[in-house]
Amino acid sequence: MTVTDLTPDTRAALSPALSRQVFRAVLDALARPGAPARLPVTAVPRSSDAAGLPPVLLPILALADLGTGICVLDRADTPTRWGEVLGTATSAPQVPLERARLVAALRPITPAEVGALHRGTPMAPEDAALVAVPVLGLAGGPRRWLLSGPGVPGRRAVAPSGVPDGFVSARADVVQRYPSGIDVLLIAPDGRLVGLPRGTTVEEEGN
Repeated sequence: MTVTDLTPDTRAALSPALSRQVFRAVLDALARPGAPARLPVTAVPRSSDAAGLPPVLLPILALADLGTGICVLDRADTPTRWGEVLGTATSAPQVPLERARLVAALRPITPAEVGALHRGTPMAPEDAALVAVPVLGLAGGPRRWLLSGPGVPGRRAVAPSGVPDGFVSARADVVQRYPSGIDVLLIAPDGRLVGLPRGTTVEEEGN
């Protein structure tokens, strides 16, 4: 597969201007945990089928390069192998989940997969994974989360919907040895996103 084999939508997402917008949105989301940011999805389709580029993949397109291992958790019912598409588009190597620096899930990520993500080390925390997780929305979820930590004034409440079962507790286990850990982006179909950097504490109300 070459870049000319990619869909027009994916090629459009490779433009430098769009990549800069995605990069800024990711930085903004991670700098202000729980505060919504927005990906420039008006430039690409919002569907998640083979004809369009899923918004959850935009961070990989913007951030990956030939020295950054990537992993895409594809849906079994999607004919497009998005890991191959992104590898071709960015020249980034596809690697196993536990070695990837950039991860995007097109299906619910399991607690075991969260636990397998690369956490970096105290001496090299920058090697930790950034994982983009799809959600149904940034509000309307069954339980509120209370966020605290750097970048959060006091506490911030969010209630994302469609979060995979067991995600909060699995993430808590992975980030407990800060500065090692993982950084998370929760991305809705309309391109809105919130960041959960490794230094953010997430408490589920009622727990």
